[in-house]
Amino acid sequence: MARAIKRVLVTDRAEKIIDQLRERHGELMFHQSGGCCDGSSPMCFPKGELMLNETDIWLGNIYGCDFFISKDQFEYWKHTQLTVDVTTGRGSSFSLEIPLGLRFVIKSRLYTDEETEHLVPVHPASEEV
Repeated sequence: MARAIKRVLVTDRAEKIIDQLRERHGELMFHQSGGCCDGSSPMCFPKGELMLNETDIWLGNIYGCDFFISKDQFEYWKHTQLTVDVTTGRGSSFSLEIPLGLRFVIKSRLYTDEETEHLVPVHPASEEV
């Protein structure tokens, strides 16, 4: 049986920032909404701080943090594997890393045909993970 292909990954550099944020804020969650400018950047919140609804889906778990995405954004990116990375520069969102002078960013790549057959399933955010 083929190995399940994760839909969202995280870089080592981003994991270090997640560790710092987790130490300050406790458990964390990520959300990828969409839109323009910083609205298209992944945002990190204390777990449960962002209210999720029927327009959000669970995409996966990165480094102990659930990662959600809006349904509309998922439709655009469902053929790509997302990787959360971090870069210097202040974004203008409410994401927890902003005061550090950093911001999370998404890098993406298209799945191969074979990988598409073995993707980890997504489900509505309202379902238990």
